Amino acid sequence: MGKDIELAILFADVVGSTRLYELMGDLRARDMVATCIEVMRSATEQNQGTVIKTMGDEVMATFPTADAALNAAAQMQQQISTHSQLKVEGQPVAIRIGCHFGPVVLESRDVFGATVHTANRMTSQAKAGQIITTGATVERLSPQWRAAVRQIDIAMIRGQGSEVTLYEVLWQTEDVTSMVPAIATLARGTRQMRLRLRCQDREILIDEARPNIAIGRAEDNDLVVKGNLISRLHARIEISRNKFVLIDQSTNGTFVQTSDGEEAFVRRDSLQIKGEGMIGLGRLPDRDSPQTIRFICEEI
Repeated sequence: MGKDIELAILFADVVGSTRLYELMGDLRARDMVATCIEVMRSATEQNQGTVIKTMGDEVMATFPTADAALNAAAQMQQQISTHSQLKVEGQPVAIRIGCHFGPVVLESRDVFGATVHTANRMTSQAKAGQIITTGATVERLSPQWRAAVRQIDIAMIRGQGSEVTLYEVLWQTEDVTSMVPAIATLARGTRQMRLRLRCQDREILIDEARPNIAIGRAEDNDLVVKGNLISRLHARIEISRNKFVLIDQSTNGTFVQTSDGEEAFVRRDSLQIKGEGMIGLGRLPDRDSPQTIRFICEEI
């Protein structure tokens, strides 16, 4: 009889394993994949996880908490990217990881259910060196890990008929201000900054405590702005090394006007936000439009 339980499900696989066999031959490539699998297995077991199965170049594992799953995922990425024996033509072997937290059926040392399917889909969304997870997982993370994710997309999961918010986990310490377990600190004497955003009756601050937000017309964005030129996930704004960066992910692009008259346009790219001014999603910002976002960078 199966047992219903909530777990974090993680899939990790070696990217481009077929090419490894072509470049290195069957024996050497098999040994390299086996080393990757052993790193994944060890990271799982060191972080309260259980390896359910290995399938060629892939591992499927379960964890009791979302934090434990991301601790293991980050450890896998860090160890494989720096492993002296895991290099091909001078480049490190890469893995990709997907994770989702939710209800599963545990039966005969295996797990079943929609959560497993969603976790597997997250792996297919990930690129080499990435960890991709879901909004449901992020909701169960500690504040430290929650500060180390950024929303990147909204996807439909086949067979479920519902949208899932996708997040990238920033596991490399240079990519995020606060990481687990170490916390990077600003250089002594540097004044910390925050970005204040206002749109209609909403105000959001971006600072070290809240290092990234998502903007768009979908309801699960941090700042929801409706409009026929605005994408579901239109843009993200992040703080990086005490600077604010706008990353556009939209169809129609983002316009930025500063108070001193500078204008910029970005589409599927990024730009730094300085001083104060206005942001227009899909169109030039109009001071009287309820869709216009006002911003100001402030020293704390």
